[in-house]
Amino acid sequence: MILDTNSLSAIAEAEPHAVAAFSQAQSIAIPVIVLGEYLFGIAQSNRRLEYEKWVRHVLRTFLVLTIGAETAVKYADVRLELKRSGTPIPSNDMWIAALCRQHALPLLSRDRHFDSVRGLRRVGW
Repeated sequence: MILDTNSLSAIAEAEPHAVAAFSQAQSIAIPVIVLGEYLFGIAQSNRRLEYEKWVRHVLRTFLVLTIGAETAVKYADVRLELKRSGTPIPSNDMWIAALCRQHALPLLSRDRHFDSVRGLRRVGW
């Protein structure tokens, strides 16, 4: 399962429904984009040190997905499909969707706009 930024945050906060969905996964991956968004968010937090310690801990067990040439091809496909259907999503989320397609993994996210991406299975909570 791939984590979106909102699910990573919810897990950090021990939100029960997110943790329950997360607990069902056989493996967990975090797109480098999500990691960047999360680090940006916690850099502005009053609890920055606590969150930084937590993220360092989870990065020992979560796979960080990077972007490569194959991801770029999937990104172009996703972006073109969404443009043609008139259902654009935020740019960072297109990269996350591309990684989901590339690795054939579901996405744990509250963002319903991912439902517009053909072939992407979003797990909500």
